Amino acid sequence: MFSYPTPFTPPTTEDDRLSWLRLIRSHRVGVATFWRLIEEHGSAEAALLALPEIAKAAGVEAYKACPEGVALSEHKAGKSAGARLLCRGEPAYPHALADISDAPPVLWVRGDTGLLARPMVALVGARSASSLGTRMARKLAEGLGAAGVTVVSGLARGVDAAAHAAALPTGTVAVMAGGVDVVYPAENTGLAGEVAAKGLMLSEQPIGLDPLARHFPMRNRIVAGLSRAVVVVEAAHRSGSLITARIALEQGREVLAVPGHPFDGRAAGCNMLIRDGATLVRGADDVLAALSEMPGGGDGGRSTPRAASAVEGAPAPARTASAGAPVAPPNPPRQESAALHDRILDRLGPSPVAEDQLIRDLALPAASVAEELIALELDGRVQRQPGGLLSRVD
Repeated sequence: MFSYPTPFTPPTTEDDRLSWLRLIRSHRVGVATFWRLIEEHGSAEAALLALPEIAKAAGVEAYKACPEGVALSEHKAGKSAGARLLCRGEPAYPHALADISDAPPVLWVRGDTGLLARPMVALVGARSASSLGTRMARKLAEGLGAAGVTVVSGLARGVDAAAHAAALPTGTVAVMAGGVDVVYPAENTGLAGEVAAKGLMLSEQPIGLDPLARHFPMRNRIVAGLSRAVVVVEAAHRSGSLITARIALEQGREVLAVPGHPFDGRAAGCNMLIRDGATLVRGADDVLAALSEMPGGGDGGRSTPRAASAVEGAPAPARTASAGAPVAPPNPPRQESAALHDRILDRLGPSPVAEDQLIRDLALPAASVAEELIALELDGRVQRQPGGLLSRVD
């Protein structure tokens, strides 16, 4: 990675925070595009000013960034819901989550943010959990909570709900797929109220947003990103819990699983994880033992800060020639840009491909490819998936 003379800095004023909210809410600006724009332009305000020209270069005419009024309305709605906006790099933003490559720029939180400073473990599993599965989730949550660990899950029915309920006395974080004020499924409304009062509810999505199918994998990357380890209690052969486990492995987290009877379909995913190397879990002591063997096991779950960055996992800021404005990368001629667009799209298809692999296949400088990827994302021709993956949109 290049080293830059000016470290990444989080927003310091309300205007800065509003610019961050406007940028991430702008049409076709996802998390990776947000960080690339910050890196290239130095600030969210500068990126907002540059967006229409970037979109125009990608063939998108009359592009408009998220209006200030829309961001102000969301900010007001968040306060009305009792939520607080956290930006990456601020002291309360969870260190472990800041360290992943696609960390959310902003989070809405309701409840006790102090829970984010403790070591966290995710408990995930089947929505249609068995009686034994929910009992195991409760026992694990109670044991982990007694040891000072914050239990993280997704507030779904089944294993998630059992884990949250059992961890209420000691601390639990519910990661929402929709807005932090929108409970899904509705049957967990009462539990959500208890979590907001005694624990913490968290989401990267706008206030009031009803979750869609595509939001759940995004939610799962935050569940894994917050946690030092992910424990799968029950999971079928193909389930969202296995997606969370895969994302956790990509993020360098520990994956553990509770074994089940081979004839029980709800145990198939867990048994497969154990076969492939996941740590077998019989109780909370097994999870705590695995945590103690991990690097930094005695530091409360925090990673060692990097000397080259003011915040863990923050993208490098744009290179500057002096204390003045960032030096923008040179714009390639339109013909070269169009040719590179075609090369990128030829390499991509509906099946996601790692961005690093794409860059290697193209044999081009990463900065050149990154700039064109932003244009293709704004044009709606490339879509980003959790874990740094890219796919073509036809």
